[in-house]
Amino acid sequence: MPEPDLDRFTSRRSTVYADNGVVATSQPLAAEAGVEILRQGGNAFDAAVATAAALNVVEPTSTGLGGDAFALYRTADGDVGAMRSCGGAPAEATVENVRASLRDRDDVSDWYPENRGYAVDDGDDGDDLGMPFLGPHTVTVPGTARGWEATVERHGRRSLGDVLRPAIRYATEGYPVSEVIAHYWQGAEDLFTDDNAREAYLKDGRAPAVGERVRLPRLGESMRKIAERGADVVYEGEIAEAIAEEVQSKGGFLTVSDLAAFEPEFPDPVSTRYNGAEIYELPPNNQGLVALEALNVAQEVGAGEHPLDSPERVHYFAEATKRAFHDGHRYITDPEYEEIPPLASRSWAEKRSADVDATASDVSFGVPDSHAEDADTVLLCVADDEGNVVSFINSRFAGFGSGLVAGDTGIALQNRGSSFSLDPDHPNSLEPGKRPFHTLIPGVVDFAPDEERDDWAAFGVMGGYMQPQGHVQVVSNVVDYDLPLQAALDLPRWRYREDGSLAVEGRTDGNLTTKLARMGHDVRVLAPTLFGGAQIARNEDGVLSGATEPRKDGTVGGY
Repeated sequence: MPEPDLDRFTSRRSTVYADNGVVATSQPLAAEAGVEILRQGGNAFDAAVATAAALNVVEPTSTGLGGDAFALYRTADGDVGAMRSCGGAPAEATVENVRASLRDRDDVSDWYPENRGYAVDDGDDGDDLGMPFLGPHTVTVPGTARGWEATVERHGRRSLGDVLRPAIRYATEGYPVSEVIAHYWQGAEDLFTDDNAREAYLKDGRAPAVGERVRLPRLGESMRKIAERGADVVYEGEIAEAIAEEVQSKGGFLTVSDLAAFEPEFPDPVSTRYNGAEIYELPPNNQGLVALEALNVAQEVGAGEHPLDSPERVHYFAEATKRAFHDGHRYITDPEYEEIPPLASRSWAEKRSADVDATASDVSFGVPDSHAEDADTVLLCVADDEGNVVSFINSRFAGFGSGLVAGDTGIALQNRGSSFSLDPDHPNSLEPGKRPFHTLIPGVVDFAPDEERDDWAAFGVMGGYMQPQGHVQVVSNVVDYDLPLQAALDLPRWRYREDGSLAVEGRTDGNLTTKLARMGHDVRVLAPTLFGGAQIARNEDGVLSGATEPRKDGTVGGY
């Protein structure tokens, strides 16, 4: 089969409409899993977990049981809520212990791979070592399994076992690998070095080709255990023991006690009003405040008042985003450890917009070495005919994660802990039990908060620091310019980078790019895969619709 060209966009999609439910995500078989559960009488929450579990199997390059899960939702009863299921650092993971462990390792440089852009200083005393990007010290307590279980128990109508059936079927019976996922799977060939990891995810030492059929029986067996015995098997049973043993055998500190102590939480969302719409995000330790501050500053400077195809629109939104990144990445951390200022307030935006003018500014992100600019994950959005809309994220941070797979469970463990710093003065310094800075932000929007009509959508845009920038662009596309949902996702995107450049897609109009450069922006052209993975599902007065990311393999399923 010829190699697909991931940089070309030669087909069009329409917004999908359905009567009973829509599921939008980055892989068609996963969307079908969600629709299957809806057909069996499940609601949007049941379908969300079924879709997330299926993505663990059919898109294992971006998500897994060894990672975390988050949700933002509006229920049929009209409540807006959130679920956060991410664990913290192990109890023994102090800066001193990690540095000592790194000093004692001969292979520590393998955890700072040059091809990902991170360097290491192998000083004799180890004090100059930064937090690794890979390896056992980057494994935090995974929240996925208990997040799934809490979601269906609190809001669903089906059992956890019911909603896991499609994923178990895909894992045990097999499925053909889709194009974008096959491309990212190639990274596993260098990442996985242990036999158990390579046997779980590679075929004779290689990644599967496009269209090649694969089975993941070890992962399927772990899901079967969860379906039969509940999520506790991951946190207190034999899977917990396999996870802890894998991390400790490589020199890490995660224990069964760390796993057993974990519980999901249901925090209150944070929100702001943008051009008549109410936008809801996750509070810290997630970067939802970055999206809200950017929208507030953008509104202050009238970014959405410029023509859709104008350089002024991109310029003013980018300048708003720069300031939000500077503030968010300076202050956002686990709120149990630091107080966080009111970044989503109008008064804050008024102050931060004061120096925005018609030329580009140089505003740093404020937090070096966070390793999160181009992380990988999955997003799914579901709307049902009862009025539930759910945005659900499942991730292990970067691709297949830390490089560790727990024994014969088929569970690849996340490297979210690489977002910690070993500098005690860093806003996200490593501490026992502390949750790392999380880029993951599901979103919900009420398009008509002051009107009698009912118009809600679940949405999101995946991809590290692309996420809040993608939220801003998608919200503006729909709210400011009234674009159809699919057109709002298809539009070429831009993104502000850590190095101060303004990246655009190659299909961006050349005249617009030139004018941005004349405004003082350091404009770079990057591959489409670096501009996020968006999904959206909407219920507009009972009319259900959905759109999916053209830069991914996904689709919208409905019935």
